[in-house]
Amino acid sequence: MIREGEFRDIKRANAELFDIDANLDRLVKRIELLNYVNPLNIEKEKHRFFTSKYSEDPTFKYPKLKFDPYKLHRLFFSQRLERIADEQIRKLYQDIIYYYANMIQCIETIGADKKFYYNSLRIYGTPTEKDVHNAKFILHYEDEPITGDMEKVFSPEEAKAYFEDFVKQYDFPLNIRFSTNIAAAAMVSNSTRTLLIKKNTRFSKNQLLTLAHHEIGVHLVTTYNGILQPLKIFSNGFPKNVETQEGLAVFGEYMGGALRLKRLKELAYRVLASDSLIKGYAFSDTFDLIHNQYKLNREDAFTITLRAHRGGGFTKDRLYLSGLRKIYKRYLHEEPMDTLLTGKVTLEYEDIIKKLRYLGLAQNITHKNHSYAQNLNTNKTLDFILNNLK
Repeated sequence: MIREGEFRDIKRANAELFDIDANLDRLVKRIELLNYVNPLNIEKEKHRFFTSKYSEDPTFKYPKLKFDPYKLHRLFFSQRLERIADEQIRKLYQDIIYYYANMIQCIETIGADKKFYYNSLRIYGTPTEKDVHNAKFILHYEDEPITGDMEKVFSPEEAKAYFEDFVKQYDFPLNIRFSTNIAAAAMVSNSTRTLLIKKNTRFSKNQLLTLAHHEIGVHLVTTYNGILQPLKIFSNGFPKNVETQEGLAVFGEYMGGALRLKRLKELAYRVLASDSLIKGYAFSDTFDLIHNQYKLNREDAFTITLRAHRGGGFTKDRLYLSGLRKIYKRYLHEEPMDTLLTGKVTLEYEDIIKKLRYLGLAQNITHKNHSYAQNLNTNKTLDFILNNLK
């Protein structure tokens, strides 16, 4: 931990960097993509799609923008990065500005089909042949028998109580809100430090454990660690941090003994749904692929298809499986995870994070992920699969 007197000296010596970082903090807080890309009328359109026997593609509505995209772009690019003396740190902040400028374009074009899709590709990329191969490799395994802990019997209110009990092992508050306008069963809003629970759904015991390790054990841990860092970018997010953050989160499920083959298959379906966008599939075509060809039940197939097609084509979900593969390989090499829990950071920037720590511009984590301390997975099939992902 940096002593207060030392930190004042560090801040004085890096005044220009802290000014730019604070400016970006004010701008970034206005553009959390997931606040805009989740449709407002999911249940209505799901009912219409099912009633049409999967033939009429949903027409989704999205929240209105709360900012002027052009003005926000101009403010991002008005930052005088040449004032940052260190070349590596200056390059990091240049990458940050380009990343968030792309994010603005993404949000601005939500619902504009191909425009949004191409902007999404610039941020999240496309599934590689290796990703698709890994997904199909996972899906060729027989489904495991359904056990009692997989039955969806818990209400959103019971889920709330479960998460409130789970978070007691962590030294940070848990804010919970119910929502009808999220695609996932639960998700963390980084900007409001809130765990959102989908109101009109039910949960299994295994799903609650999975979500607890994923959302609280990683996403909220990195949220609160990021807040405690001297530079705000740790809280707001490094460029292309999704793959690392989701990889860490699913790895937390694995270490906590929550990961099942069903969940791993869900991540594989997401890769195929993202790949279907590249092939030009419409919503109903992707749904047909997942539901009729791969025989996933229609509720889960709709959710996976929705997640891929929202906004006009959203490839973020392809990164969960590749992120897990990278983090699992790191685990096999016995490399520590703490640096990656410093905030919303990216594996590819690990060296610059270590440099920032050396310079006193970053500090060691306050909140650890408890599941990483001991491997509770007992499923040998999962180990075999993860060891053989390409």
